[in-house]
Amino acid sequence: MVRKIRKAAVLGAGTMGASIAAHLANVGIPCHLLDIVLPEPSEGEKAKGITREDKAFRNKLAAGGIENLKKMRPAPLYDSKDAALLTPGNLEDDLKVISEVDWVIEVVVERMDIKKQLLEKLEVFWKPGTIVSTNTSGLSVNEMVADRSPGFKKHFLGTHFFNPPRYMKLLEVIPGKETDPEIVEFLKGFGDEVLGKGVVLAKDTPNFIANRIGVYGFMRTVEYMEKEGLSVVEVDALTGPAMGRPRSATFRTLDMVGLDILLHVADNVKDFVTEDWEVKAFEIPPFLTAMVERKWLGEKTKQGFYKVDKSQGKKDILALDYRAMEYKPKEKAKFACLEASKKAGSKGDSIKALVEFDDQGGRFAWQVTRDVLNYTALKLDEIADDIVAVDNALRWGFNWELGPFQTWDAIGVKNMAERMAGEGVEVPPLVQQLLDAGFESFYKKEKGQIYFFDHKQGEYRLQEPLPGVIYLPDLKEEGKVILSNSGASLVDIGDGVACFEIHSPHQALGADVMILLNKAVEEVEKNWQGMVIANHARNFCVGANLMMVLMEAQAEEWDEIDMLIRQFQTILLRMKYSEKPVVAAPHSLVLGGGYEVIAHADAVMAAAETYMGLVELGVGVIPAGGGTKEMVLRSTGHVMANEEVDLLPFIKEAFMVVGQARVATSAREAVTFGYMRPTDGFAANVDKRIDEAKKRVLALMATGYKPPVQRKIRVIGETGLAALKAGVYMMKEGKYISEYDAYLGEKLAYIMAGGLVPANTWVTEQHLLDLEREVFVHLCGQPKTQARMAHMLKTGKPLRN
Repeated sequence: MVRKIRKAAVLGAGTMGASIAAHLANVGIPCHLLDIVLPEPSEGEKAKGITREDKAFRNKLAAGGIENLKKMRPAPLYDSKDAALLTPGNLEDDLKVISEVDWVIEVVVERMDIKKQLLEKLEVFWKPGTIVSTNTSGLSVNEMVADRSPGFKKHFLGTHFFNPPRYMKLLEVIPGKETDPEIVEFLKGFGDEVLGKGVVLAKDTPNFIANRIGVYGFMRTVEYMEKEGLSVVEVDALTGPAMGRPRSATFRTLDMVGLDILLHVADNVKDFVTEDWEVKAFEIPPFLTAMVERKWLGEKTKQGFYKVDKSQGKKDILALDYRAMEYKPKEKAKFACLEASKKAGSKGDSIKALVEFDDQGGRFAWQVTRDVLNYTALKLDEIADDIVAVDNALRWGFNWELGPFQTWDAIGVKNMAERMAGEGVEVPPLVQQLLDAGFESFYKKEKGQIYFFDHKQGEYRLQEPLPGVIYLPDLKEEGKVILSNSGASLVDIGDGVACFEIHSPHQALGADVMILLNKAVEEVEKNWQGMVIANHARNFCVGANLMMVLMEAQAEEWDEIDMLIRQFQTILLRMKYSEKPVVAAPHSLVLGGGYEVIAHADAVMAAAETYMGLVELGVGVIPAGGGTKEMVLRSTGHVMANEEVDLLPFIKEAFMVVGQARVATSAREAVTFGYMRPTDGFAANVDKRIDEAKKRVLALMATGYKPPVQRKIRVIGETGLAALKAGVYMMKEGKYISEYDAYLGEKLAYIMAGGLVPANTWVTEQHLLDLEREVFVHLCGQPKTQARMAHMLKTGKPLRN
């Protein structure tokens, strides 16, 4: 049968349930959100005449869950307006709605008895064909439906989202013994293509894959912290980026998650494993139990392993001394192994250097890494079908840069095995099997394809590429580079489409990038169907090389700055009116000049998690690569031809977006802010955006692409400029902005009004570009602008002077 998810229901409106419903709304799926009915109204509610029979009271928890979504940070919704797709209800009156939906997700409290009772009630209203899943983080999927009908079991499985669901890539899919394989395959595809998840198939074992390995790793981290006498701060320094983990490392991550949640997961494993050594491995150290008793759970209780102290009139971060059970000022961790790790180069080399260094930090890192990799190898058959599933689970669920088996390879399987044996640690049978077969790594790469060790067959097997994923480094290895220099490359991505990739340091826009972009447009016009602009860096592009601009300004090289801006404008305008279509596929941060690049593309196919904005006023200048001009065009283009329509309200809205340096926190919000057009698109799965952009290029060509026609622009002129300046003045007088902010605002208004011309004058794009350049060069000469630039370079934060 052809399945579609048109409507869903989530049972349980706590933080996790509401956030899962929010993510369904993010991708356009209407969702019922149900929770329990509270026993009785509060005294305050009773005083207002509210009774338990009132619908608003009965739906209170679900309605509150939806309202809370609009306030949560980070935001669970791409756009707060999408909350309108969520309908509150309750589990007593509204379970019947599940007969109208295609997918029901149970997200109630992690107690087997409560889940089984709810599923029993739910089956009364269940319609054959409807998928039902549980979001349990570790309870048995099979036990949960042991008493349900065969038809219900066929449609039931686990779908474990990681928190927060919008942002965490991992979705573990856990089939039951009787789950229809067609449903498993459908949800794997739906999770990947629609929800944007990295889907991993897990077995129905305690805590599945990621939590089983991740929590084991935490327990070993605590064990060796105590053994080595290290502090919380020192452990976080060692278990962050140096070990290929997020900057939040171990204890800062745990403060975000909540200590009580982690210990619940650990208890769940301990209750279900049978071997004594494994039961002991998940026993809770006394100081962690004491922390829970004192409600030192993390951010939700304002203190955990860290807490903020404001008693001295400033914000100080204190760290827990777990031996004395008191908070003390943080002291910077100093280990020679961290310096060695930094100098090592690639992430794999960095981890290898860390664990091989002979100091206290290196010994700690080795012991934790050894035990975690050992445990993973021992448990592979129990928790997953292959090593790829385990590596993906840890990379996507815990944001590890390398999964456990990739880490084995990075350190060296043979070297690790020999060191373990030398320490009296038994080498896992899986590792011995690999070495006995004459292999020395779990993965290998040949002719651009990745193979992994299939332990069931005892040989390497091709790792099937994910459908719809274009990976530029692989194509470059295969010799698909068309043009290249130090800052950028043009790569053949197939079907006559080329991809322009920015790979300069920090993806900054310098002369090398602009030179190659100009050449790329010329090359594509002659020999290709069209061009995509994308990369795989941490951020797409955060703008111009600010250090270079500041140095030119301090040297008073005004002509040089003018020339650089003019070249930037000219190249982007050339791209905008190219004879072949250009589609940008940005992701993550797209700021300043980075936004100006994509603003001149025919279309944008952004990753849903794209954070886009013109932030130049934060460093004392204005967008001068055509960004200001494009915001004028985008805000007024739909009404520009009708001279009876006053453009000022539309320009005011765009002026506030640019003037306040607003950054859209999703591709959906970027449309609301005017950075993206309603006709632009987004890919929920960041890995699919380049392929989707390529399809857009080919579709434009297939429908007879013609380059845009340059048209004049109607501007608000001096009358509108006066109105914008009045607004700036009111904000300054109200102490919302500084004197210099107001000065910058007036300069921005001058450009967006079209300069000192009468209202409704028709001007060219070049006219607005000339105004941008004039103002940019002028502002570079202002001491306060240079101070803002210097402060940003030094601290990474804007200065409001």
